[in-house]
Amino acid sequence: MIVIGGSAHNGIGQSLAKILGVKFYEVEHKVFPDGESYIRIPMDVMGEDVVVVQSTYYPQDKHVMELLLMLEALNALMVSNVTAVVPYLAYSRQDRRFRHGEALSIKVVLQAIRHSGANSLVVVEPHHPDALAHFEGDARIADPIPELASALKGINDPVILAPDKGALDRAQRLAKALGADYDYLEKSRDRVTGEVSLVSGPTEKLRGRSVILVDDIISTGGTMVLAAKASYEAGAKEVIATAVHGLFVSDNTIERIKAAGIKRIIVTNTVPQTSPHVEVVDVSPSIARKL
Repeated sequence: MIVIGGSAHNGIGQSLAKILGVKFYEVEHKVFPDGESYIRIPMDVMGEDVVVVQSTYYPQDKHVMELLLMLEALNALMVSNVTAVVPYLAYSRQDRRFRHGEALSIKVVLQAIRHSGANSLVVVEPHHPDALAHFEGDARIADPIPELASALKGINDPVILAPDKGALDRAQRLAKALGADYDYLEKSRDRVTGEVSLVSGPTEKLRGRSVILVDDIISTGGTMVLAAKASYEAGAKEVIATAVHGLFVSDNTIERIKAAGIKRIIVTNTVPQTSPHVEVVDVSPSIARKL
C-alpha cells in the first residue's frame, strides 16, 4: 500500500502513512491561467494498492475535480486498487430533495468518484451515512468521536447536547466515550432562507453543568449560537462547541460563536484552520482504523 496526497489532504496524508507504516507521495498539481486544474502522478504506481487522500473543502468544485482527475490518472497507470479517502465530503448536505426540482448533489459527487476509478471510499462522519449508498462500491465511515473525546477529557460532569435530533446519535456516541449524560434540542430550518429557530429547549439536567455541543459541521455558526443561548437559559455554567468539520464560512463566524459565551471551539483537521481560537484534533487514527 502507498498513500498519495492531493492538494487538499491537509497533512492527513502524511499522518496516515506514518500510522500505517507505508510510503507517502504528493501529486503534482497546478492551475492553468484559465482556472482549470492540472494533475500528474509523478511516481511508479503500477500494481500498487493506492490510498488517495483529498478533502473537498472550499473551493469545493476545484478540490472535487482534482480528486476525479487523480482517480482517472491512477487507473490509467494500472494500479491494483484505489481507495479514495475524502475526510470532508462536499455536497453531502443535499442528500435528499427538500423542494421540487432540486438536484441531488451528493449522488452526483459519489457516482463521479466511483466512475472515475475509486474501488472503495472512506469518509469522516458524513452528514447522513445513508447517503453513501449512492457510491456503488465499498463505502466506509471513519468515526472521529474517540479522538474528539480525548480532547474533552478532564471536564467535570459534562452533558453532551445535540443541537437537533439529527445529531442525537453523535451525541450518544460522545456521551458513551466520556461516560456522560446527553440531551438534545429540537430546531427547525427554513428551506428557502436557511434560518434556524428553536422548537423545544433542553431539560433541567443542564443546570449548573458544563455543556458540550456536538455536531458534524459548523458552517455559519447559527446553530451553535442558538444552542448556546438555550443552554445558558437552562442554567448551564459553561458551553463548549465541538464539531467534526469546521467550515466557518464567514469572517465573523468564530467571533459570533465566542460572543455567544462558548468557551472552547474544537474541530478536526478535515478542513484547515487558521484561527487561534479553534482547537484542532487529528482524524488520521480514525481513518487508519478503517483501512
